[in-house]
Amino acid sequence: MNKPVLMLYYDGNCSICRAQMSRLRVRDRTGCLAFSDIASPDFSLQEVGVSMEALGTEIHVRTADGRLLVGIDSLVAIYTALGRGWLVAPLKWRMLRPLFAAMYRTLARNRYRLSACADGVCNMAGKS
Repeated sequence: MNKPVLMLYYDGNCSICRAQMSRLRVRDRTGCLAFSDIASPDFSLQEVGVSMEALGTEIHVRTADGRLLVGIDSLVAIYTALGRGWLVAPLKWRMLRPLFAAMYRTLARNRYRLSACADGVCNMAGKS
């Protein structure tokens, strides 16, 4: 296994987020991704350097060189690292990028409502 090139900060209280991280782990055959659950009791904000509110708004990724990527920039980096950048290539298209960014932010903002039944069991609080 290689040393991880990206640290993903995700919301483990969100079943959609957990499912996506699980899929990414399966795809990560070279060990280029590392995962940090911001909902874990042992998570430290100091390792990221941004507020919990910011982390809870959109996915964040720390690159090996220390840059912090947010939202669709994170998705582009993740899928590119996995050798599947073609899947997210439209996120880089200048004319459509603002639309995709807005769509992602809407999804991220409503993830608890959307994931309330994502595990096959509906949870009125929106957390699994």
